[in-house]
Parts: sequence; C-alpha cells; structure tokens
Amino acid sequence: MAWRSTKLRRLIAGVAGTALLLAVGAAHAAKLRDLCEIQGAQQNLLKGVGVVVGLAGTGDKAPIAVKSQERILERLGIDVQDLKQLKSDNIAVVMVTTYLPPFAKQGTRLDVQVASLHDAKSLEGGTLLETHLRGPGDSEAVYAVAQGAVSVGGFNADAGGTSLRKNHVTAGRIPMGAVVEREVPATITDGERLILILKDPDFIRANTIQQLICGKYGPDAAQAYGAGTVRVTIPEAERANLVAFIAALQDTEVPTQAPTRVVINERTGTIVVGGNVMIKPCQVAHGGLTIKIAATPIIAQPLPFTDAAAIETTMFDMEAEEIEAHLMPVEGTSAGEVAEALNKLKVTPRDMISIFQALREAGALEADLETM
Repeated sequence: MAWRSTKLRRLIAGVAGTALLLAVGAAHAAKLRDLCEIQGAQQNLLKGVGVVVGLAGTGDKAPIAVKSQERILERLGIDVQDLKQLKSDNIAVVMVTTYLPPFAKQGTRLDVQVASLHDAKSLEGGTLLETHLRGPGDSEAVYAVAQGAVSVGGFNADAGGTSLRKNHVTAGRIPMGAVVEREVPATITDGERLILILKDPDFIRANTIQQLICGKYGPDAAQAYGAGTVRVTIPEAERANLVAFIAALQDTEVPTQAPTRVVINERTGTIVVGGNVMIKPCQVAHGGLTIKIAATPIIAQPLPFTDAAAIETTMFDMEAEEIEAHLMPVEGTSAGEVAEALNKLKVTPRDMISIFQALREAGALEADLETM
C-alpha cells in the first residue's frame, strides 16, 4: 500500500507539472542551468596591480610610475643608479581584474579587464607585463597570472592642440590574457541535497521550478525557500552518480517569460536591445550643443634694427552650434519597431544611451536597463 501511495503521489505531481507546462506553453522555455546557480559553485573575483608598457607617450606622469619601472628593471636584473634616467611616458600603472569561474583547473585561460590607476592618457598599443592576480580581501595567494596585449576598442589622437578621441581608451581587455595557477575548492553538495540559487529571484519562478523537479523525481524532491532558493533532495538511486544527476537536473526546461533587457556599454557606445523590449507611446526630443575651439598661434615680429624679441601669442576662435530638436513620437512592441522608432531621431549611439536612460526614468521603457 505504501508503494502504491508513493506511486500515486508521483503520478499526481507529474500531472500537475504537465498541466503547468500546458498552461504556460506559449511562454519562453529556458534551461534550469540558465536560471539557477548551484550554491558553492560561484565565481571568485581576482585582482592585481600591473604595469602596461609600450605606450606612445601616453603613459603616467605620476612619480609612482617611475618607481614601478625601477622595480620591473630590478626584477629583470638591471640596476638603476639614478631615477632621473627613467621616464614614465611609455608605461602606465593599471588595475587588473577578472572572474575565476567555478571548477576552473590549472591552465584554464581567462579574459581580464585592465584600467588605468593614475593619469595615463591612453592604453592604446600597450602590453601588460606579468601580473599576479589574488583573491578577495587581503589574500596573498596567487590564483592566476595575466599578461598580453591590451585591446581598448578606440583611439586618442592629439596634434597641434587639436585632439580626436573615440571611446574610452584608459580601460581595455585582454582576451584569454590570464592563466589559472591555483584551483579553488568547491563543495556543492553533502551527498544528499543541494541548493539552487535563482539568478533573478522570483516567487512564481521558484514555485515553478519546485513543481517541475517534484514531478520529475518525486513529490518530496524539492522545496522552495522564498523567492531565491530551492532545496533539492537527491534521490537515493541517483546518489551514486551525482554528475549525471546534476546534468539531468540542469537540463530541465522551465517555462518562463523571455527576458526583456537593454544592455549598454557606454565605454564603446554599444547598445543591445532584447527581442521583447517594449516602449510605451511617448514624445522624445533630443538636441546637442557642439562647441569648437581652434587655437591659432600669432607671432609679432619686432621692428627692424632693434634688439626686441619676437612676441608669440595665441588667438582662440570659438564656434557654438546647437542642433535643432523636435518632439518625435516613439513607441514599439518589438525590437524592430523600437529600432525603427529610435532611428527616426537620427542620433548617435551615445545620444541613444541617454535616451534609453531617460525612457527608463519616465516609465516608458518596459525592460531592465543594464550597463556594462
């Protein structure tokens, strides 16, 4: 009788899970691994301070850059007798950061972020020297070593008092620029249970996940604790092969609404709009003020047959131009309609970033706004 009762409960749970899937069949289906993380398998932040060399005169002017250069040369066996012989124009002191993924093994390569710490003008064309990356807090353990050419995705040109700049050039990336030297132990289960952590806590989604797992492994296989966690009890028959069980668990399809998100990278001016982003009917006006300043050197020659020196002065010409802006109707229920509506404004990507932020503040943008 107990066996029949257990079988009946599993059948009821399975029917409930199927009914749930049918009720939201029109919704977007996502894998459980895309919605949840397993407690104990989180990423770890690594950081370190390094030196970028090979800059074309756009490095640091701060005295600490000279000291950093001295330490690098001493480490390479070169004795510096006088610090005045060193110049810091071609080097920059930078902060190097990356995330160490769970279960990363020795030799795994990671992408790293590089950002200037002092007054460098640009990291364009630079190369990061060997930098030790340590864990959070005051940890002295080295978990990865970074080195490689820095990619900034822009440029900064300066000639004769006139400068031209594209994107943010004092920060960049080194794709696969770090090598893991030390592994971080991770414990995700005690052999009987594990905890799922929802990436976006939601009561409805937590309840849905609970019902699906119970329908798959039995009525007592999962228990939701609030909107952010679901405890999963590993069936006895599955405990001998935890890897296969976790793989099958993460492959479970969960009906959910497709994410509505606008991702902005202000450093490069990149905007990515999700497919289900909606903009309520609204009126938008965006205009810009452009100020141009040109410096022209003027040299006044002295009178002939005199000992007076030439006088050099600079004349500045300033021109201000304001672009006319008119209220334009903007609305859309899909990515294509949103793009078409915003393209009518004829603005640059950086202006569009400001417009998206204003739409979000006004309540007209029905999407999450995420800045990289």
